[in-house]
Amino acid sequence: MELSLLRAQAHSPSFFSLMRASSGERAPVDFCVPCNPYFPTPEIFDHLGRNLETILKFYPSDAGTITEELCATLGLHPKTVAMGNGSTELITWIDHLLVRESLAVPIPTFGRWTDQPLETGKRVDMYPLMESRNFTLDVSDYVSFIRMRGSRVAVICNPNNPDGGYLPRHEVLRLLDELIDLDLVIVDESFGDFVDAEPYPGLAAEAAVRPNVIVLRSLGKNFGLHGIRCGYMVANPALAARVRDALPKWNLNSFAEVVVFMMRQFMPEYQDSLKRVSHDRRAMFKQLSTMPGLSVFASQGNFLLIRLPPGYDGVPLRDHLLSEHGVYVRECGNKLGTTSRFIRLVVRPQDDVRRLLIGMTQFLYSGSLHEVPVIGLHHRHVNPLSA
Repeated sequence: MELSLLRAQAHSPSFFSLMRASSGERAPVDFCVPCNPYFPTPEIFDHLGRNLETILKFYPSDAGTITEELCATLGLHPKTVAMGNGSTELITWIDHLLVRESLAVPIPTFGRWTDQPLETGKRVDMYPLMESRNFTLDVSDYVSFIRMRGSRVAVICNPNNPDGGYLPRHEVLRLLDELIDLDLVIVDESFGDFVDAEPYPGLAAEAAVRPNVIVLRSLGKNFGLHGIRCGYMVANPALAARVRDALPKWNLNSFAEVVVFMMRQFMPEYQDSLKRVSHDRRAMFKQLSTMPGLSVFASQGNFLLIRLPPGYDGVPLRDHLLSEHGVYVRECGNKLGTTSRFIRLVVRPQDDVRRLLIGMTQFLYSGSLHEVPVIGLHHRHVNPLSA
């Protein structure tokens, strides 16, 4: 596997880029991009495959038609929803239309929440989440930070990316109440379907009736179909209309339309896939926590953040895993608020995890690969909320 591609850009290269550079080698196991490995089921992929010619050949319906079907399935009102070609399209339009001067965001988090407003000249007030507190967001302290900085828009990702930290529903509601006077408060729930700490954790219904709240949701991440580029936002009708009216009439592709119209039929299979991810997350957390010197952070997403032992760097570990074991991981050195000692690992089935653990064990604890001794270092892990 050609490793120069990993150093050519700030963001991790796409799976397609890796495959083009692989010279016919077997595809790597993807622990980098947070994708549901259990959905769609093979039967659903068979259905998509049988209809591939139709999907590719014919124009999709307009966004309004697809939005109405999504809302009928999820119990939302179409006037409160805007659908985008991936959540990043919605983040872009939210920034252009609704963020006037300043935005507060905890870091580390999803990079587009800092990069996008910076690119359009906004002031980004970055609130550091402390590793010593397991990257937990303190609502009262965050509100005080926003008041001190005079931020007009506030963002949280829940669960957060890359650590998977989860703020309970009652705490998010307290944050929304405290910030009722802001121009906008955004709750990015892109990984919300993977939460099992409490039932029905989403805040879409609250966003639909509050004056300054947007909830962002992803379909591609949750459905294991990043390639369809499909996400949606929920807000009161006036806010939703401002974004919806700015979007192209046909901004969603035919694959996204087919998936949205399949949702009701395959909802039981989807719910089963979420339970399997939750089970795998618990198992993977326990396995990683047995590794000497490794810190593993509690997560409610479909990924786990780890910190390598002192003296270890994520770049050579990432390269070793990809070149020697065909395992692709997310080294977090370019994420604001973390360093290259941090690695984000997607939750995957046990056969894949064993392959990951073999490669990590070889790199971390083999004297032939690394001179820094780690056996006997203080072992620490974080008790999960519902890991």
